[in-house]
Amino acid sequence: MVKLLFQEDSYLKEFDATVQKVDGDRVFLDQTAFHPGPSGGLDTDTGWLITPSGEKLRVEKAEPVEGDVAHIAPGAAEKLSAGDKVHGIIDWERRHRMMRLHTASHIVAALLYDKYGAKVTGGHITPEAARDDFDLRGVPDWKAALRWAVEEASRIAKKCIEVKVYWLPREEAAKIPGLVKLADKLPPAVEKLRIVEIPGVDVQADGGPHVKNTCEIGELEILKLESKGSRRRRVYYTVKP
Repeated sequence: MVKLLFQEDSYLKEFDATVQKVDGDRVFLDQTAFHPGPSGGLDTDTGWLITPSGEKLRVEKAEPVEGDVAHIAPGAAEKLSAGDKVHGIIDWERRHRMMRLHTASHIVAALLYDKYGAKVTGGHITPEAARDDFDLRGVPDWKAALRWAVEEASRIAKKCIEVKVYWLPREEAAKIPGLVKLADKLPPAVEKLRIVEIPGVDVQADGGPHVKNTCEIGELEILKLESKGSRRRRVYYTVKP
């Protein structure tokens, strides 16, 4: 399996790797800092691969493929072969905006879970905005609940809380109340789970990149509220520049 470097260091902007296989425009590496998408609610990272000859291949997206990551880089078949050493560069501005929104989404989910017992029923994060769906059955004024959660998350972010990332044995992690806030998904069947903790706010099993401190999130702004059914009360929000 490919080593996911972003799980150890979400701020790794560049990395070196060895090509394992090239299948048309799809490049497989022994390790990568590219977060594949859609995965864990996040869109894909983009960036570049520098070939041994110094040529720059654009990575248009990274896709999860059965425990591996395919880096979609047009022209790769003519430029790369198995065994080649490459240098990867992440489109950092895109990644960091998604990290800010990702950590914000954990705060929003924690607030709604703690107050209403609401679980996440869907979502997607791009650099432009986050979309989160919640099961808010039994909450008459669901729009007010979503507005409150985003506004309160913005306030909490300003407290500058250090975000902790660590690994726990699966059995130990399973004892943490509210570890999983996804309505229709369980953590992967692995021996250890990656835990993302915002002390005093949230603890979740999560495999994606996050900011180090909630101060980085900035101000949240609601873009739209809509209903896709009682189990999918939807909120769109973004981070101000």
